[in-house]
Order: sequence, then C-alpha cells, then structure tokens
Amino acid sequence: QVQLVESGGGLVQPGGSLRLSCAASGIIFSINGMNWYRQDPGKKRELVAGITNGGSTNYADSVKGRFTISRDNAKNTVYLQMNSLKVEDTAVYYCNVMDIITRKDYWGQGTQVTVSS
Repeated sequence: QVQLVESGGGLVQPGGSLRLSCAASGIIFSINGMNWYRQDPGKKRELVAGITNGGSTNYADSVKGRFTISRDNAKNTVYLQMNSLKVEDTAVYYCNVMDIITRKDYWGQGTQVTVSS
C-alpha cells in the first residue's frame, strides 16, 4: 500500500519561510521522481516543483529562486523549502509520485499553507 504523508504546512507572514516534508512508503523511493503540486480553491492543481531519481529539479516560474525541492533517499522523504513566501502562495500543497514500476499515480492528503499578515 502506497502512502505519501505530508507535513510542515501552516500560517506564515509574507516574506516568511516554511519547509514541507513528504514521507513515502510502499514504493521504491530511490528510483522514483517526486513532485509537489498545489491547489487553491476554484483553481486547477499546478505543478510547483519536481525532482528526478537522479536529483535533477524543475520549478514553476512563479516559485523559481524562492522554493527548493530536495530528497533524502535514506529517509524516503522529499522536501520543499519555501522562502520569501507571498500571499499568492497560499494553497493546499500535495506530494505526488507516479510509480515507475506500476505506472500508477499517487497523492498525499495535502497540507495547507496560508500566507497572510
């Protein structure tokens, strides 16, 4: 059974920082690329950042230079460090993997990030 468990969301002021974590189980973590998405109510879910099994990264233009995705294969965990947060970063953030072996798409339950003064 595949599980992705996010943590680290919360309320932060504009300009602040948060670090999200996603602990994965039920997959061979080290061979899979991992992604972070976000969704605001009434909007489409959008890709925020991705990291390949080799450590290459990609980011949405809106977060480049502010967010950093990283992974720890020993802990089966992917992180999203979010700096210089803006009000428009407010959303539910989801961890995602498309398992390279089963080709199935898996999602975490989401963690709320609210940026407000």
